[in-house]
Amino acid sequence: MKRSFSLLAMMLGIGGLLAAPAAAPSFRNDVQPILTKYGCNSGACHGAAAGKNGFKLSLRGFDDETDYLALTRQAAARRVNLAEPGRSLMLLKPTALLPHKGGKRFEVDSREFRILADWIANGAPGPSEKDARIQRIEIQPPAVTLKNGDAHQFKVTAHFSDGRSEDVTRWTKYTSADETVAQAGDTGQITVVNHGGGALAAWYMSRLAIATITVPYPNTVAPEIYTRAPRRNFIDDLVLGKLRELNLPPSARCTDAEFIRRAFLDTVGVLPTADETRAFTASAAPDKRDQLIESLFARPEFVDYWTYKWSDLFLVSTARLKKPAMWSFYGWLRNHVASNTRWDVLARQMITAQGSTLDNGSANFFVLHDDPKKVAENTVASFLAMSINCAQCHNHPMEQWTNNDYYGMASLFARVRRKDAGGEGHEIVFLETQGEIPQPLTGRPQPPRPLDAPALDPAAALDRRQPFADWLTHPDNPWFARAVANRVWANFFAEGLVESVDDMRRTNPASNEKLLAAVAAHLTKNHYDLRELMRAILQSETYQRSSIATPQNVADRRFYSRYYPRRLMAEVMLDTLSQVTGVPTEFKDYPKTWRAVQLPDANVESYFLSSFGRPKRETTCTCERVDDPSVGQMLHMANGKTLNDKLAAKDSNLSRLLAKKLPTARLVEELYLSALSRPPTAAELTAAAQSLDARDPREAAEDLLFALLTSKEFLFNH
Repeated sequence: MKRSFSLLAMMLGIGGLLAAPAAAPSFRNDVQPILTKYGCNSGACHGAAAGKNGFKLSLRGFDDETDYLALTRQAAARRVNLAEPGRSLMLLKPTALLPHKGGKRFEVDSREFRILADWIANGAPGPSEKDARIQRIEIQPPAVTLKNGDAHQFKVTAHFSDGRSEDVTRWTKYTSADETVAQAGDTGQITVVNHGGGALAAWYMSRLAIATITVPYPNTVAPEIYTRAPRRNFIDDLVLGKLRELNLPPSARCTDAEFIRRAFLDTVGVLPTADETRAFTASAAPDKRDQLIESLFARPEFVDYWTYKWSDLFLVSTARLKKPAMWSFYGWLRNHVASNTRWDVLARQMITAQGSTLDNGSANFFVLHDDPKKVAENTVASFLAMSINCAQCHNHPMEQWTNNDYYGMASLFARVRRKDAGGEGHEIVFLETQGEIPQPLTGRPQPPRPLDAPALDPAAALDRRQPFADWLTHPDNPWFARAVANRVWANFFAEGLVESVDDMRRTNPASNEKLLAAVAAHLTKNHYDLRELMRAILQSETYQRSSIATPQNVADRRFYSRYYPRRLMAEVMLDTLSQVTGVPTEFKDYPKTWRAVQLPDANVESYFLSSFGRPKRETTCTCERVDDPSVGQMLHMANGKTLNDKLAAKDSNLSRLLAKKLPTARLVEELYLSALSRPPTAAELTAAAQSLDARDPREAAEDLLFALLTSKEFLFNH
């Protein structure tokens, strides 16, 4: 190693001492970005919770002061050797002149090396309050349209509080939002690998910038395909605009039979009856689809379905609440769904709740989340669809939220308390006049503050949740309306505009940002009336498109050129099996006629629901619900008791139909309309009739209905 030391000393200056340049590099603004770019403070290296090999840095450099001390004071000051800069481990290890488990990170003659060397030669000055602070970064160009196989170089500029701008392309971290479309290199260059829409996220010193990437499909689509396409509202305008950018033609309009089945399942979680389907498809009324939509809003099943959806979101379950408290919380939600309470009103009532958990069901939100930090995390997850959990220990690695932001949010709930009121599940949620949460890095309380709002006066005698609720539900809040609008959109389209719906961070942009902004604005304009948003979605031509792909849009899964088929959620699947067979599923301690979607509690024993992906309601994340098929599901449908017992039941719908001695064709038609919401095709009718006429009628009818109820057409909404 003597040769390496000697070479390094020559490069650094006579005797290993550098000649000091005019201005020393800044630790905060020059050194930390290099450590971050080359992964020195990443979670896989010295930024890990326990550090690496006795050397610990803050993750991605969020704590300048502590990192400076670790580099300049620990390890006998060998990492930064002011007496002999050329022997500083900070220079020798990343250049591999000394063994380094992280390997070589940059060359001796690189700009990175020169900045670090100059900083050490100038006495390794530490972070100062006088340092210019980064304000923002911008990426150029902010949007590009490319072809498959193209490469493109982006430029990132940082803007500082002293008015200075600097090209930081070299030291910026890059990630591609969709690597199946474009892959990002270390220097800001992307390579296009497929058609579609993507984005490049640029991250520098806790600041983010996003560039959108459009790669049109190699289709030849006549302009009139888009100009003549039917449009009902703003949704269609913006979807067709995106499809035109991508050369994706829209599919045709769905049939009436497809629409009634789809709308029923997506809006109320049940199938239309055979008679309802006949009446709808036979009607010549030009506004019959609008009439159907309004009728769905008025059905009691609408309240059942959406109460269940929001119970998933807010974790209503006896796994964490006593049964009376669970019923109280569920009843509170159900009453609000039934009365079409505005989403901002519901949010405000929940996050400012106090009093008896049995009289005011929303107070159970603070029983479910009984720690101020957990309240903050779950409030942000529920109402903003973002995660701030990572910021509890360090600045968020993929978002703008800092460790201070996290504890500022937690401080908003620091004075919420609860006490036992006697009786099962009966507690009182109340406010104390004192109580703070210390910020672990400083040991001092962090001033209470909503994420990007001014801090509140810690000494003020007020319920801190009230100003937080004002901020949360304010029309200018850029996340509140977007989060719930995206959740509602995903319910009807299978894919959220942002996917997953719990991941609304900036580095995970929408597939159609203009559309998401317009949907959120529509919701805000209509005072957060969720039914008004549902109405706009259901009425749109986008929602009413066929699920049948064309050769030119078959690859689309994000831009809504067609309706995307998706498997029924577990509870709806079980309910529709019960509905078609006429044999209800019994749940312990609940009325025999209750459907799965009517259950207030996720903690109800059901092998079928567990097998088909019912969430446990333990975390505020849609990832708890699993829709992936499995061998166990297939075996249970084929050989399990759920479906086979319903088919064999003597008091089933099938038994009643057979007792009527209907003509074979009429019987087949009834079964198809009940299960698939359409009559059989001529070929299907012929094959089914031949089987029924040639075999025992009961056995043949059971086999036919079994085939229908296990078909992809039944198990999927399409």
